[in-house]
Amino acid sequence: MKRDSRLSNILHALLHMAEHEQRCGRPMTSDMLAACLSTNPVVVRRTMAGLREQGLVVSEKGHGGGWRLARPLEAVTLGQVHAALGEPGLLPETPPVEAEGCLIEAAVNDALSDTYAAARALLAARLDSITLADLAADFSRRLAAYPKRDLLHAHARKSDAP
Repeated sequence: MKRDSRLSNILHALLHMAEHEQRCGRPMTSDMLAACLSTNPVVVRRTMAGLREQGLVVSEKGHGGGWRLARPLEAVTLGQVHAALGEPGLLPETPPVEAEGCLIEAAVNDALSDTYAAARALLAARLDSITLADLAADFSRRLAAYPKRDLLHAHARKSDAP
């Protein structure tokens, strides 16, 4: 099963946006974000448009424009971002039915379905308890511990591109 990485990718982008704005005082362009995420700027624009509709980001047009967070980091939870993305499946709803009518498979699938439902509820609660500020604080701790001589090669420097 292919892993859906939209949530981790967009959280990555949002933190780059916050760090870039704090450091440079200006928004990040779709091209800059695409470079951070190793994707196409069109993908960034399409994804950010969905987040803009939910009030998580704003866009500024023209020279010097780009994407900014619409709220303070403390006011955005991972659960809100997950919801704005259309709640991509982090866990399956139900296991597949491979052998129609098999009572063993039915027992296994019922147990797994209940387990998946409980895990989704725990995951949703956890996502709602973590803010972008929590992630930014973790980044700051990691950055402070990062050897200064290696900072030029750190991924975070990619967002410096014009």
